[in-house]
Amino acid sequence: MTATALAESATVPELVSRRRLVLVDPTEGGRGTPKREIRVLIAHGQALVRAGIRSLLEGGQSISVVGEAAGGDQAIALARRLEPDVVVMDGTLPDTDVEAIRQMTELAHARVMILTAGDAGDALFRSLRAGATALLVHDTEPAELVRAVRLVARGEALLSPSLTRRLIAELASQPEVRQPSGDELEELTDREREVMALVAQGLSNDEIAERLVVSPATAKTHVSRAMVKLHARDRAQLVVFAYRSGLVESQVAS
Repeated sequence: MTATALAESATVPELVSRRRLVLVDPTEGGRGTPKREIRVLIAHGQALVRAGIRSLLEGGQSISVVGEAAGGDQAIALARRLEPDVVVMDGTLPDTDVEAIRQMTELAHARVMILTAGDAGDALFRSLRAGATALLVHDTEPAELVRAVRLVARGEALLSPSLTRRLIAELASQPEVRQPSGDELEELTDREREVMALVAQGLSNDEIAERLVVSPATAKTHVSRAMVKLHARDRAQLVVFAYRSGLVESQVAS
């Protein structure tokens, strides 16, 4: 099975809560570049590295670095204020955890690209579950980093080839995820089913609220209630349940 086919299988939503993952090699050709200027926030603990990434990105056309952050809290604050399209973040950034990634993707609506070590381990999957769009190893070639930023800004999701192999191995070793029972599904209200389907389509709480014309707090409540009723341990598992129960297809078709 190819990497792309595996990424589109029913088990992949278990790893990605906010959007479906597409495994793409950033060296692949045949892609155009966005016409609109891409706004980038760089988050790295070392000033020299930040300067290097800024120089590299701004050396290309249609990319503008709108801010720099030395820690996770500062990155969140700047992401909310500056509204970047892409946040290039070091995986070892001080004060950074999965919640920081989640806040930037859900509250600031930014696409987060993590620069990580090749032996990232469980951090790789935690970042994906939190909503990271791209994971690149630290020794990525400069030209590939620029290209990756462009692709992420277009809505692609990227993994360095070495991390792709690790993800495939992890997927192959995981046990089958349980199927929610009919009784559990029957407990869901029509609104909770609708919200669950939207979660499975990759929408954040804010996007669900906008789609249903409700407040973000109300959307979050519906998501939480669906998780409780289905005994889903996290948002990612809720996505798996939606796909395996056929809820996604039935909602899209209606």
